[in-house]
Amino acid sequence: MTGRPLTVRCEDGYELRGHIWEPCSLHGQLSGRTVVVVVGATGVLASYYHRYASFLADNGFAAITFDYRGIGQSREANIRNLQASWYDWALKDIDAVLHWAIDNVSQDLHVVGHSFGGFGVGLAKHGQQVKRLLTVGAQHAHWRDYRAGHRLHYWWRWHLLMPAITLWHGYFPGKSLGWLEDLPKGVALNWARSPKDFSAGAGPMRKVVKEHQTSFTAATLAVSATDDPFASENAIRRGLKHYPNSPAIVVQLKPHDLNSPGIGHFALFHSRFQGTFWPGTLQWLRDGTNPWA
Repeated sequence: MTGRPLTVRCEDGYELRGHIWEPCSLHGQLSGRTVVVVVGATGVLASYYHRYASFLADNGFAAITFDYRGIGQSREANIRNLQASWYDWALKDIDAVLHWAIDNVSQDLHVVGHSFGGFGVGLAKHGQQVKRLLTVGAQHAHWRDYRAGHRLHYWWRWHLLMPAITLWHGYFPGKSLGWLEDLPKGVALNWARSPKDFSAGAGPMRKVVKEHQTSFTAATLAVSATDDPFASENAIRRGLKHYPNSPAIVVQLKPHDLNSPGIGHFALFHSRFQGTFWPGTLQWLRDGTNPWA
């Protein structure tokens, strides 16, 4: 099932590219139905989530995917000149897509957020209209929260080597390194600094970010895998504590729970989990039932 191309214009004029999948039963008439916005991880193309979005549409949801500014189909020609940070991705990009979904599809809005996407949705103004949130490995890269045995390796890669390469090139050339997609300078440096209070905002943004976090009330199911080196239980709870009015359930899945030899940080949106993890997400999105209680 192929999604329909979508263009969303942000408040500052930047245009994001994405896709929308329409439930077959609606024949293109989307009003009155639930829409699920899939908000991706840092450095991961929206196309990675297309199979999952198609699965959601096959099960009655309208589903939207999109690339952040500077990534994939939303990338401008010269990424070195792009002023973009994690704050821009959340306050401008995620917010614009949520707003578009509410205005053009349905006010019955749910979100599936992967890694930073699961944390960033709460920074967006229109996050207050999200009714149900499913996060997968959601955290904001605080290195002390990496699982034991991984901290030194990833501290060296993401918090020492990445900022040095970024400052040299003017952006992070992740694709040529075979690590992930290229990243705008501001995003890469946000990741590298990963301050414990990142979510509290910086400078004049502090008050705005705090207001958005406080107004975020979506019921949240926060899922991660026990073999995910980034999203430890500490990492997930550190992120959730910034959303005091969002009732949250934390679930740690073991690989054998899903009949898999391994899961890690990225695999749950791969089609090999279509018969195990994906159906469970439907239970949460439809009626707020935790399938892994």
